[in-house]
Parts: sequence; structure tokens; C-alpha cells
Amino acid sequence: MLPVDEIRLNFNPASLVALNVVLGFLMFGIALDTRIEDFRRVARMPGAMAVGIGAQFIVLPAVTFGLTLLLQPAPSIALGMILVACCPPGNISQILTHRAGGNVALSVSMTAISNALAIVLMPLNFAFWGGLHPTASTLLRTIALDPLDMLGHIVMIIGIPFVLGVACAHRLPGLTTRIKKPARILSFLALVGFIVGAIAGNWRYFLDYVGLVLLAVVLHDALAFGTGWLCARAAGLADYDRRAVAIEVGIRNAGLGLVLIFSFFGGLGGMAVVAGVWGFWDIIAGLALASWWGRRPAVQA
Repeated sequence: MLPVDEIRLNFNPASLVALNVVLGFLMFGIALDTRIEDFRRVARMPGAMAVGIGAQFIVLPAVTFGLTLLLQPAPSIALGMILVACCPPGNISQILTHRAGGNVALSVSMTAISNALAIVLMPLNFAFWGGLHPTASTLLRTIALDPLDMLGHIVMIIGIPFVLGVACAHRLPGLTTRIKKPARILSFLALVGFIVGAIAGNWRYFLDYVGLVLLAVVLHDALAFGTGWLCARAAGLADYDRRAVAIEVGIRNAGLGLVLIFSFFGGLGGMAVVAGVWGFWDIIAGLALASWWGRRPAVQA
């Protein structure tokens, strides 16, 4: 069995183009649930928003970096963990927050702001923490990743669809009401289908290497949820808000990570396996946490 850093998963160019389109449509669907009022709402809950944004873009990548030093996985696995930590929140965070009895308004606002900020912060964050890593930095230099190229790609698949979605929601509220739910469901199912397809097309690799990443993904995911909750508690937020922040920080858009891995890293083995396993485990863990919280009413003040 080859070292995980030496394998490259297969994903043909046509499928990658389709995946970019699906991800753009997914971001468009998220933006259809975003209103200008969501950005104004930030001014009314600046403390909670600052905690959530800081936990996502500062604390989680730093905690992830520490976890990779502790576990000492293969360099490509460490890079995959760092990339996932730098991704914006996934599109099911509001659904899980509602199920958990948390502050859905805060979750919606955080998703909107986080995805907007991720356009710039994600490539910078990844370049910083990946370049700082003692073993993964060598691999990153070998790949010669240009953060500006990644920024341009993220603008195309997150930025433009997000702006168009917000504009549609603002200018065409009637049409938005009719299409937003089908758009979100279809785009989510299509994304899951592509992740399943990527795994099925490289099933032998996933079977060979999933054992290397499963423990790391489970610990990493638990730390992501815990990071959000602890940051919110340390800031003195109510239980109602803590649940929203914990889920928002814990749910990462691994589908975006998978797109970037195939686009910029040639399907690098450890990175792709981490993102693929994370995409499924994150949903399972998020549903379990939200269901557990849902049976315990949150304190809103």
C-alpha cells in the first residue's frame, strides 16, 4: 500500500466543472435565505457575532493546528484537516440550530457573514497555518499553491453566487419564496451525490486509508463543536446563543474543501479522504448533538 501522501484520487475534469456549478448553486441557495436585515442584525448582537466569527476564523484553525501537532498525521492528512477548518459553515447549520432549539436568527446571520468573509479569509488562513506546519508546509511548497488563485476560485464559486442570491432575495421576494426550498434541497442532494461519487470512484483508496483519518476526523469534529460552545460560554452568552455558535463553528463546508482539493491539489490522497469522511461524519455528529439539545429547552436570557 502506497503512503497516503503519494496517492492521487481520480475525478475527471467534466465532473469537477459540474461540481463547481453545483457548489455555486448551493451557495446561491444559502443566499436566498439571506436578507439585508441579516447584516443589519449584526449591529444588534455584536458580541455574539464577534464570538462566532472569531471562533470560526481564529480559534478553530489554531486548535486544528494544535491537534495536527498532537496526532502527527501524514502531511497530506494534516493539510486536509487545516483546509476543512478554514472552510465556511455548511448549509445545514440553520436546520440543525432550529432542531437544537438554538438562536436561528444568530445562525442565519453568522452563515451570511462567515461566507462573505471566507472569500478572503479562507485562502489566507489556509496559507498561513499550512505554511506554518512543520511537515505539511514542505508538501504545500511542493504543490506551489498560490493563495490568489484560490481566492479567484472561491470568488467564482462562493462570492458571485452569494451576491446574486442576496440580490434575488432582495429584489424578487415572491420568486425567492417559491424557489428557495427546492433550490436548497436539490443543491444539497446534488452535492451529497458528488461526494458519494468521488468516494465510489476511489473506493479502494478510501477502504485502504479511512482508518488513518477516522480518529482524526472524529476528534477534529468534536473539537470544532466544542470550540464554538466554549468560546460562547467564555464570552458569557446565553445557552440559546451558545447552541447556535457551537453548531455554526462545528458544521464545515467539506464539499467546498473537496472542490478545492481536486482543483488545486490534484486529489491529494490524505486531503481528499479527510474531506470525504468529514462530509458524512459532520452531518451525523451534528444531527446527534442537535437532537440531544432539542430535548432540553434552551435558556434564552
